[in-house]
Amino acid sequence: MNVYDTVNRLAQEIKQSEEYVNYKMAKQAISLNPDLNIKIKEFEKKRYETQVEIMQKGKSDEKAMAEIQIMYAELVENPDAKSYFDAEAKFNLLITDVNKIIGDSIKDVIS
Repeated sequence: MNVYDTVNRLAQEIKQSEEYVNYKMAKQAISLNPDLNIKIKEFEKKRYETQVEIMQKGKSDEKAMAEIQIMYAELVENPDAKSYFDAEAKFNLLITDVNKIIGDSIKDVIS
């Protein structure tokens, strides 16, 4: 069997997974609410910038982390945002697990 055929089949199975479908639906629901969509994008931008800063400096910025936690707490009061974040977490876990399985299977040549 060709590896590319297998990976294409895996990609299709991921797109048919409950995690993918739920995440896609949650993203669509968010896109229908422009104000919420903007707030989530601002949150994700702040979270990303903080993560990059932590990686560069090797330490966390407690003020920035507190701001992110406050933003998140406010966002998840909205049921659509909560569904979005829950679905995102489950989808990310699926992708992380797939990557781990692949990584573990080839670690003898990449370590």
